[in-house]
Amino acid sequence: MVSISGIRGVFGTDLTPQNLALYASAFGTWLGGGTVVLGRDSRVTGELCERIVTAALQATGCDVIRLGIAPTPTVAMGVLHHKAAGGIIISASHNPAEWNALKLLNSKSEFLDASEGKEVIRIARNHGIDYRDYLDTGRALCNETMLDAHIDAILALPYINRDTIAGAGFRVAVDAVNGAGSHAIPLLLKRLGVNEISKIHCVPDGLFPHNPEPLPEHLGEIRDLVTSTGSDIGFVTDPDADRLAIVSEDGNLLGEEYTQAIAFDFMLGKKPGPVATNLSSSRVTDDIAAQHGQKCHRAAVGEINVVKEMQRVGAVIGGEGNGGVINPDLHYGRDALVGIAMVLQHLAEQGKTASQIRSEMPDYVITKTKMPIGDLNADTILKAVAEAYSGEKIDTTDGVKIDFPDGWVHLRKSNTEPIIRIYAEARNAEKAAELADNIRSKVN
Repeated sequence: MVSISGIRGVFGTDLTPQNLALYASAFGTWLGGGTVVLGRDSRVTGELCERIVTAALQATGCDVIRLGIAPTPTVAMGVLHHKAAGGIIISASHNPAEWNALKLLNSKSEFLDASEGKEVIRIARNHGIDYRDYLDTGRALCNETMLDAHIDAILALPYINRDTIAGAGFRVAVDAVNGAGSHAIPLLLKRLGVNEISKIHCVPDGLFPHNPEPLPEHLGEIRDLVTSTGSDIGFVTDPDADRLAIVSEDGNLLGEEYTQAIAFDFMLGKKPGPVATNLSSSRVTDDIAAQHGQKCHRAAVGEINVVKEMQRVGAVIGGEGNGGVINPDLHYGRDALVGIAMVLQHLAEQGKTASQIRSEMPDYVITKTKMPIGDLNADTILKAVAEAYSGEKIDTTDGVKIDFPDGWVHLRKSNTEPIIRIYAEARNAEKAAELADNIRSKVN
């Protein structure tokens, strides 16, 4: 799967040493040399892929700074720290363990935008690689302290106070799904003054003990761990530690949408200003922004689209409803580590439990389904839906989103399957399903 958001596949079948080398070389050619920061999650094939990618980058004149196993946001911080030309994260994010991928960052430590990604793909497909002669190849270096520098930067944020968090005496449970957060999250917690940490699946061997996407049906163990250890909160990350899910002290999963909502509420209490998220994220972000007298701006689905919107409106905080918190005071990318620090600071300052914080926020439920369309043209269907609901508030930035008074429905075409994805939200699951079913019936 080759797209502007990365090169992804099952290692050994779709993702091979040949195409890893090709796309890494294309990226190095596009950069024109310079320094590239390289990190990976804990997948079994990660070290092998790292060697291939390192050599390919060196062959195009790039100096490579290897971080080894590191969270995606730590790699992003590394690009800024080293003033690098770009960065590569070897991670297939929440995909199963047999997958791997290249995720590409530019010199601003942001994921490539559409034009940048297309140019790298063009270079690869045209085999327009600029390999250097033997005197101009790059070096391979290591940085084993970048995680510490990342945590230092979090602790240096003016609204994160270690003494306040330490004074709250939090007991915290962690499930890092044996991914890149396995060492990073416990280290962060210790540096924040959390002394009682209960851990499961914090061995970074890439053998994921459950489906690595942090969804409710996959998180029974951490919920049990929170209640059995009397923890005040539980944190769950995906394999590359850019997404964060939260379990309250009573063992209930708050839902990834509410990770973003808590972060927004905290930040807006410190820095007034606009916020931004994507079109498929919950209305709770609009409600939180309104409570602080601010507006929530919406972008097309995709981290870089949210980042561009944040920059356009000067957002003080942004994110995605999949547990992605984007704090521009640190870097423009999803970061579970800074999300954890902000959540703990918020709980400590409020003197409330996680369940109390959640209970004070509006209740919303999102349903996600898909509709097979066979040989029909997805764009034609989406255009017809927009016309059929023209009396409602319509947004066609990314597919078709219809805002009703009591909920919304967002339809997006898939780039890999003959389907249309249907996301719907309302105050309860029954109403959300009803909204989606009504539109599905009209399409049929």
